[in-house]
Amino acid sequence: MRKIQLTAKTQKDILDTLLKRSPNNYGQYEAVVADIIDRVRNRGDEAVFDYTKQFDKWDIQADTVRVSAEEIREAFAEMDAAFIGVMERAASNITAFHKKQLHNSWIDPKPDGSILGQKITPIAVSGVYVPGGKAAYPSSVLMNVLPAKVAGVRKIVMTTPAGADGKVNPGTLAAAKIAGVDEIYKVGGAQAIAAMAFGTQSIPKVDKITGPGNIFVALAKKACFGYVSIDSIAGPSEILVIADETANPRYVAADLLSQAEHDELASAILITTSEALADQVSAEIEKFLQELSRADIIRKSLDNYGYQLIAASMDDAIEAANAIASEHLEILTKDPYQVMTRIENAGAIFLGEYSSEPLGDYYAGPNHILPTNGTAKFFSPLTVDDFVKKTSIISYSRQALEQAHQDIELFAEKEGLTAHANSVRVRFQ
Repeated sequence: MRKIQLTAKTQKDILDTLLKRSPNNYGQYEAVVADIIDRVRNRGDEAVFDYTKQFDKWDIQADTVRVSAEEIREAFAEMDAAFIGVMERAASNITAFHKKQLHNSWIDPKPDGSILGQKITPIAVSGVYVPGGKAAYPSSVLMNVLPAKVAGVRKIVMTTPAGADGKVNPGTLAAAKIAGVDEIYKVGGAQAIAAMAFGTQSIPKVDKITGPGNIFVALAKKACFGYVSIDSIAGPSEILVIADETANPRYVAADLLSQAEHDELASAILITTSEALADQVSAEIEKFLQELSRADIIRKSLDNYGYQLIAASMDDAIEAANAIASEHLEILTKDPYQVMTRIENAGAIFLGEYSSEPLGDYYAGPNHILPTNGTAKFFSPLTVDDFVKKTSIISYSRQALEQAHQDIELFAEKEGLTAHANSVRVRFQ
């Protein structure tokens, strides 16, 4: 990790470097993705099966594209019973947290006979994309599916690539069963996104697509937005730790590495008011790298996007954290709650030395699908609200409209929309 004094210039340079990792900067792949989407949209199963054979190296057919009940039973049998129990407890925590996000429809009647309200309706069909192979994460299955279940989505469809043997990662299937997925299809990549966005002979069209994936998946979601809703265009993982001289350097090092191990594009940043702490953290990182299985990936991540920023004051540290707007933000200071009140931009905030980031990835309950690449300035984590529609309700009596009709007619006429004005005026002629 590079140790740098935090200044306005170094902050800007770091922001520019981090933003280069955004999927918005991978335009060279857009034409390939557009071609895949166009072929799937026009040729359906035929295109999906061709791409699956080309990219995933197995000969998929209409009678094997959907995961069977027997395959799910086999996946459960393969899984460690203790891990099944952990996933079930995590699912319980995630469900409980998201239930607190539910909102009810409401009606507000007034004495003049007007009624205003809002009707909340779950989307009908939700689609979930789950990466396969070495990047199989059962936790993402739980985080994508359970908010939809809590929201009341009637049908949840999942796509995930199979291996060359036509089998799906058993952890993915077990998590899907625990979460309550209705249908699972053995399709990955941009072709899976297109299949859910437009529907094929075998794979149903959905209303919303959520879930992480590689650059082709991210660009496919971006291209299909508008035909379906999506959660976000996810970028590489990130963690930012604000720490002072009271922080435990071993904990800080461990937490930074927890995100750096995702891939070479992951970002791990420490902002501290203590240069002595930064040096101690560097020493602890080197110790951990002697024993961690993904040390090579971690080193590349830290070399490219790892920073130790030495701030002159906690005010400067907080200002920089808000500018970076990290996906995960840990606060390891003497008074983390006081610092937290001044944080405006972060996907998720972790307070105190026993609230390490993996707690949010797997178990606590808040969603781990979070805004990345600075988008925490205007985006939120995945919530129940992502799986419902809010419809406005308006009902006026004659008495209520009579009090307002001249205002409405004047407004419409000032905009040159005389038919609008007439639609109200005819009721009082």
